[in-house]
Amino acid sequence: MNTNGQLPASMAGHFVIGGNLRVHRLGFGAMRLTGDGIWGPPKDKQACLAVLHRALDLGVNFIDTADSYGPNVSEELIAEALHPYAKGLVIATKGGLERTGPGQWPRNGRPEHLRQALEGSLRRLKLDRIDIYQYHRVDPEVPLEDSMGEIARMREEGKIQHVGISNVDAEQLTRARKVVPIVTVQNRYNVTDRQSEQLIDYCFHEGIAFIPWAPLGGDALSSTELLNQIAQKHNAKPSQIVLAWLLQRSGNILPIPGTSSVQHLEENVAAAAIHLSSEDFQALHGAR
Repeated sequence: MNTNGQLPASMAGHFVIGGNLRVHRLGFGAMRLTGDGIWGPPKDKQACLAVLHRALDLGVNFIDTADSYGPNVSEELIAEALHPYAKGLVIATKGGLERTGPGQWPRNGRPEHLRQALEGSLRRLKLDRIDIYQYHRVDPEVPLEDSMGEIARMREEGKIQHVGISNVDAEQLTRARKVVPIVTVQNRYNVTDRQSEQLIDYCFHEGIAFIPWAPLGGDALSSTELLNQIAQKHNAKPSQIVLAWLLQRSGNILPIPGTSSVQHLEENVAAAAIHLSSEDFQALHGAR
């Protein structure tokens, strides 16, 4: 799977987050290393540990997780598989949601909850400082400035290196940046969901990484004739073409496809070596 002596993930190019964290632009999202409903342990723990090891073998050096995945399970598996961490591996986690059951994600942006969440993540990941700590989703019951202010204080205390924010609009991002420097924005974005189109361009000009969650977009596009035709040109799967499109969409985009299967992981990472023609890129760009 190596190309020209390079590991597949490196074929996606790199992005420097926050001025000092250089990562390959195709990362790994660790949400799926859990049970059904993103609740409880996975059905096959050893397979999930193998996925994490294989990700690093393939050159992935950016892993995204959250305290709410499991809850706790994803962070614990990352530490079990990879600690002590390889030099250059960047781990981003998130706080701001509670888990009351499978598929349930109530928001909690209270400062005391965010501090408790961060302390838990540090403990589970076996870290003294989180590389990138992201506010998971804005709590309408708590002023955004209060939530971000507590995260800023924890950054000043040395428990967080860089701060990110997730599931925000442009107005919320602007308010957050007035409280603390923001180095990543993580919103839903894929070929069929373009609500964050303008936000991506804004982040690019500001040097902010944009991390699209749900990068494959589910099954909405996978059966279309256009996507299948482009995939056949590259002897690739539709999912790989969708990832290649994201990588070409903007140089600040860091897709984080997730899986609990080594085979699917290898397929996803191989997308880093696919380059779409301008014609195919534009055709997909116009597909909704």
